[in-house]
Amino acid sequence: MFEKYDIIVVGAGHAGCEAAAAAANLGSKVLLITMNMGTIAQMSCNPAMGGVAKGQIVREIDALGGYSGIISDKTTIQFRMLNSSKGPAMWSPRAQIDRMRFAEEWRLMLEKTPNVDFWQDTVTSLLVENDKVCGVRTSLGIKIKSDAVVLTNGTFLNGIIHIGEKKFGGGRTGEKSATGITEQLVELGFEAGRMKTGTPPRVDGRSLNYSKMEEQWGDESRGRFSYTDVELPTEQRCCWITYTNTEVHETLKEGFEKSPMFTGRIKGLGPRYCPSIEDKINRFAERERHQIFVEPEGWNTVEIYVNGFSTSLPEDVQYRALTQIPGFEKAKMFRPGYAIEYDFFPPTQLNLTLETKKIQNLYFAGQINGTTGYEEAACQGFIAGINAHQKIKEKDELVLKRSESYIGVLIDDLVTKGTEEPYRMFTSRAEHRLLLRQDNADIRLSPIGHELGLINDKRLERVNQKVKNADEIVSYLKTTSVAPKAVNEILEEKGTPGINQNVRLFSLITRPQINLSDLRKADNTFNELLNNYNPETIEQAEIKVKYESYFEKEIEIVDKMKRMEDHIINPDFNYLGLVSLSKEAREKLMKIKPRTLGQASRISGVSPSDISVLMVHMSR
Repeated sequence: MFEKYDIIVVGAGHAGCEAAAAAANLGSKVLLITMNMGTIAQMSCNPAMGGVAKGQIVREIDALGGYSGIISDKTTIQFRMLNSSKGPAMWSPRAQIDRMRFAEEWRLMLEKTPNVDFWQDTVTSLLVENDKVCGVRTSLGIKIKSDAVVLTNGTFLNGIIHIGEKKFGGGRTGEKSATGITEQLVELGFEAGRMKTGTPPRVDGRSLNYSKMEEQWGDESRGRFSYTDVELPTEQRCCWITYTNTEVHETLKEGFEKSPMFTGRIKGLGPRYCPSIEDKINRFAERERHQIFVEPEGWNTVEIYVNGFSTSLPEDVQYRALTQIPGFEKAKMFRPGYAIEYDFFPPTQLNLTLETKKIQNLYFAGQINGTTGYEEAACQGFIAGINAHQKIKEKDELVLKRSESYIGVLIDDLVTKGTEEPYRMFTSRAEHRLLLRQDNADIRLSPIGHELGLINDKRLERVNQKVKNADEIVSYLKTTSVAPKAVNEILEEKGTPGINQNVRLFSLITRPQINLSDLRKADNTFNELLNNYNPETIEQAEIKVKYESYFEKEIEIVDKMKRMEDHIINPDFNYLGLVSLSKEAREKLMKIKPRTLGQASRISGVSPSDISVLMVHMSR
């Protein structure tokens, strides 16, 4: 019934979709297996993409040739650039998404992608021969052969849904959990653990009183995720903000004795940075209120996502507490919030390609690796799909460095350090975040996407032209002077001292109060020059000028680290035989088997003196 496939992708969430698309676009014959064809790319939790650090990841996926950015742009209902009052390293694009259209566009995109086949079924086990995966077995008893398998099971592995004292098997509300894979992998020697996540109730938007809430509109100047010319929606929808209060908190506390989190029925750890409402009340008892973001789920639905009210309390407690929130007095609930507990596999069992160390050609991506978030899952799936293709076609693997992408930071963190709680990306996790900005993801990564074959010549030329044009603007600023009479009035208006002699435009733009649009008024030639370039190029030039000295220092640091990052370690190196290393270092190094000396230096328990011993030994 089935031919042999190059790659089977198990699960069609964000990770699975990107994995299937990437491998297929590179030329592999892919089978995407999902339990339900109607929930491909389902947004199980909040209907949004991007955010702090997450927006950078979406832009990186797009710059490499993935689909998340394009589909997000097509289905955006509101766009905001977060942290725009801070430096450019902190700017983070975020979009409210039409949840139903997002899933629809992803399915259409996959159906238009040559080399992708679909099968609706549940994978119950892997076919493994001589420590190498060779296919899957489904609940229908069908064996399907392949050269590689990518597991992107999300929250479905032995998933249990909790609502108050009630619990039942499920990978998502209304969908059954998946069994068999965890048990087989444990038998094969893998270590497994449990994690949990949660989601808030959904309510009927027609039953809310928005006059009691604060309006939250998107940016007037619409941004985008994708570097392509995908057409953006012409309108935006409003979101709202309201707050809990002491009455809400007291009502919620009434259900604590039935909370699966507080009674210990949930064993898995939840996301620290996205806690449930009961966790917030417990941990931050001194706070009298917490923000609630009221977010529409799409253009043509009345369903509202109550962001900030994630809970697994009994449904009657949830409802009574909701109706005490300003604007929610007459709220009608569509479905209650719940917590879900599921299996994951500590990611230290993976190589940096996301291939497992124990079983060849088997790749893990997404929440199976202990992460949380659509964006974190999507980038893992994308990298796993690429590397599965590269491995079976005997081509070079793709491992992104920490200094060139947030994706590289995320995967290196997971594989090198592991995680004991759901991993979420933040800008603070990247030591070179000044170089890893959302505005330059195309410059950083499009050449890599082009070399792989995921970015075409035209798109790469567009990136190169952007760099050239930005350099032309910078060159003009460095070589052109302006007289005091032409600029002093502008400087005074901006609250910065005037000049008493001709100075280079470059020196003026380095002042924090001044931007390129201010200098248009002082130099007609410069104004005409900028008219030739798009806003994206002008922004790139301004960032290059204002932060040039900082960039130079960061690049120096990266160059110093390059020696360690380029020092490849033999995967069969016997650390146990190197008695000069500490006992803990020997154990950790044998477990992780770092790819480079740089990766070894980031392993918890490996000290600088241990790295010095390794450097001396390897130099011999």
